[in-house]
Amino acid sequence: MGEGRDALTWLIILMSVTVTTITGLSISAISTNGKVKSGGTYFLISRSLGPELGGSIGLIFAFANAVAVAMHTVGFAETVRDLLQEHNSLIVDPTNDIRIIGVVTVTVLLGISLAGMEWEAKAQILFFLVILVSFINYLVGTVIPATAEKQAKGFFSYRAEIFAQNFVPNWRGPEGSFFSLFSIFFPSATGILAGANISGDLKDPAVAIPKGTLMAIFWTTVSYLVLSATIGACVVRDASGSLNDSVVVGSPGCEGLACGFGWNFTACAQHQSCRYGLSNYYQSMSMVSGFGPLITAGIFGATLSSALACLVSAPKVFQCLCKDQLYPLIGFFGKGYGRNSEPIRGYMLTYVIAVGFILIAELNAIAPIISNFFLCSYALINFSCFHASITNSPGGLCRAAPRRAVWRGAPRPAPRPGSGRCLCLRAGWRPSFRYYSKWAALFGAAVSVVIMFLLTWWAALIAFGIVIFLLGYVLYKKPDVNWGSSMQASSYNMALNYSVGLSEVEEHIKNYRPQCLVLTGPPSFRPALVDFVGTFTKNLSLMLCGNVLIGPQKQKMLESRLTADGHIKWLMKRKIKAFYTDVVAEDLRSGVQMLIQAAGLGKMRPNILALGYKRNWRTVSPQSLEDYVGILQYGHAASSTPGDAGGGPMTECGDTVATCAASGQAGSATQHELATVKCLLLPSSDAFDFKYGVCLMRMKEGLNVSRVMQAHVNPTFEAAEHPEGNGTGGRAAPGTAADPAALAGEQQASTIFQNEQGKKTIDIYWLFDDGGLTLLIPYLLGRKKRWAKCKIRVFVGGQINRMDEERKAIVSLLSKFRLDFHEVHILPDINQKPQPEHIRRFEDLIAPFRLNDGFKDEATVNEMRQGCPWKISDEEVNKNRAKSLRQVRLNEILLDYSRDAALIAITLPIGRKGRCPSSLYMAWLETLSQDLRPPVILTRGNQENVLTFYCQ
Repeated sequence: MGEGRDALTWLIILMSVTVTTITGLSISAISTNGKVKSGGTYFLISRSLGPELGGSIGLIFAFANAVAVAMHTVGFAETVRDLLQEHNSLIVDPTNDIRIIGVVTVTVLLGISLAGMEWEAKAQILFFLVILVSFINYLVGTVIPATAEKQAKGFFSYRAEIFAQNFVPNWRGPEGSFFSLFSIFFPSATGILAGANISGDLKDPAVAIPKGTLMAIFWTTVSYLVLSATIGACVVRDASGSLNDSVVVGSPGCEGLACGFGWNFTACAQHQSCRYGLSNYYQSMSMVSGFGPLITAGIFGATLSSALACLVSAPKVFQCLCKDQLYPLIGFFGKGYGRNSEPIRGYMLTYVIAVGFILIAELNAIAPIISNFFLCSYALINFSCFHASITNSPGGLCRAAPRRAVWRGAPRPAPRPGSGRCLCLRAGWRPSFRYYSKWAALFGAAVSVVIMFLLTWWAALIAFGIVIFLLGYVLYKKPDVNWGSSMQASSYNMALNYSVGLSEVEEHIKNYRPQCLVLTGPPSFRPALVDFVGTFTKNLSLMLCGNVLIGPQKQKMLESRLTADGHIKWLMKRKIKAFYTDVVAEDLRSGVQMLIQAAGLGKMRPNILALGYKRNWRTVSPQSLEDYVGILQYGHAASSTPGDAGGGPMTECGDTVATCAASGQAGSATQHELATVKCLLLPSSDAFDFKYGVCLMRMKEGLNVSRVMQAHVNPTFEAAEHPEGNGTGGRAAPGTAADPAALAGEQQASTIFQNEQGKKTIDIYWLFDDGGLTLLIPYLLGRKKRWAKCKIRVFVGGQINRMDEERKAIVSLLSKFRLDFHEVHILPDINQKPQPEHIRRFEDLIAPFRLNDGFKDEATVNEMRQGCPWKISDEEVNKNRAKSLRQVRLNEILLDYSRDAALIAITLPIGRKGRCPSSLYMAWLETLSQDLRPPVILTRGNQENVLTFYCQ
């Protein structure tokens, strides 16, 4: 510190102390916020900020400690080399002597470390005593009157003039600067983490770390300030060391402060050839002290103590990192040996790294690298404290589970001794150490980063580059760890704030998103349905997988708790961005009603109900069929306007979409309206009554793959329903709940939605206006990579004498919606009578469900249908004949035009409740979608517009 002298030396010390003190307060707060295990700084950061930042800084910090071993060892070796040089006893040459002495020294230190923590502790006590005696020896030497020999070397005891001259800096050489000096000094302040790094070996880390760290900072600060002030008040900058340079005070031609003390060092000072003095002689403290060899012993003790501390710290930190398995190929070094699980392999790795840097043999080249790595660690420690403070997570209570702990209403067995299980409220921030400030921690983090770039900008960039690379790797791999980090708490806060803020924003048609409640049952049972919805909602909107558990509440609540995590992990493993929720209900319909009403939060609520087609509707119990159809059916008409011929409501002009578009009504909408006016029917089924659209999916091979996968029996279905059933309900089947680990590890069934579709087509049959949902979902699907090569074709009904006009109107309408569809086809033959054999097939389909009442009066029919409301009267068959034939004809069209399509999307026909029995409605859906190889998506909006061509 001879060049910087007292003013800047103190500034350097105070800057270092500011950073270390703030860091010490931060690490004290973090270490008292819960139980601290082995791993030191890495453990504290990773458990606070999470594995992403914790893992990256763990590697850097362990490496920095390994390199610090080399730095401190080189400092020791340089001192030994200087002694050998003074006595002309060099082994080889000055540089190689440092290498030889350094390698021998670090080998001895490795032996002490391998002997165990007891030997390391004893060695540290010995080093401390040597340093203490050396310090006292130095202070005593400063008050002893200087001999002529010492005066020739620049020591004149305490002099105000000397202190005044040394108070200002005197930079020498092109490399001399404030920050170069700071980078050399700062590593001497990094030992504050030595205690924290051996946290696993401390009896009570929560007490020892704050007390030891802050006391170490205080006493080292005092010692550094005392040393710099006393040496700066006793020794002049330049001295020749020659007794012949003594002169009479006031002699002419003598320049410099020493002239007033009877010594003339002018010649060597002018030629910068002085061997002694504070700026030239690194052993000035030895010269000043009462007994020089004790100072050398103190230097030995300080350097060896620091080297040994780093040699112990690096393997301990690295071992904890290896055990967490955040990075590949390092687990080999995590193995522990002996009673204290000593990281022998880690010691050997640290030794190899240290030897490699010792061979550099240049202290000033190693120090800046160390400084940047430690400053990076300090920045993250301070940021950890700040981040944990602002997240305000109130949890963090952890206690051993009692013998019969009650967990959400159900008894849970107590953990085995040593199993590590506890009852925890997730990560909270309530440190018992109160003397910290979150803003001071933030300031400390910012200052650490600034100093990094001021010291060595290229080393700072390298450090940040390594952190970002390691951070990106962990983010990509997503390790299966959960430490209750402040990042998780911050994510919760952000999500909460955004959700609340979103509730304050009025809805607008341009911000519409298809948010789906998907009735999957256990998601692994219907992977195709999960993949389909997950494809068009990914990174776009909400997807919520719902499961209705039917049966006794006590039994099903236990099943829900045991399986929920497994279902979530299955979704994550399949890379489906979705939530999972379940409800316990007496039947399917009431359970779905619960989900529809309670699912979501604020504006993040589902607006589409997605479910699978019930293939076994002809064989299930009548009540199960009633429950399923009750979710889909429309209620009574709001006016006397008759229903459309396709089983759905007509537009106000009483015709198809194409007719309305051609007549100009499609362009007359307001900013919140679509191409056509709203329909006159008010929905009152379960889905439509709660303003949900409906998306029904049918695949030729079925959706339920539970039997194919030999999965666990679905407890929500009767035995007869297993292979075909759609929904999320039924009677409870015997058997226990699935194991969560087994659910998460289930074989991932492949579906068509995971494959590249190539140059096929997505065919949209937009038969009746429903607000645009029938168009929107295929459009979103076509934007995904796997479906991007597919052509999207739109089919609409029309009149043969107006085909060109209607086609142009539809093309114009779609272009205004900015829907880049490739083809538009008008179907003039949609109202033709279907083939007789297909009509007979439909009649055979409904025959088992007919009442065969002979067109009796309504009272008689109701009496005959008592207890079997799904039965179809002759009058209902007759009234709905046009609609029934329409479904038969549509199936013929689908087979003609879309047999080889990748996907068929068609407007879902609607049957009015009270006028269309459930069996008749299911016969319509069966007829419409039968014999089709591609997946069929039947969609119906809730008459709320989801598309607009207005910009405001």
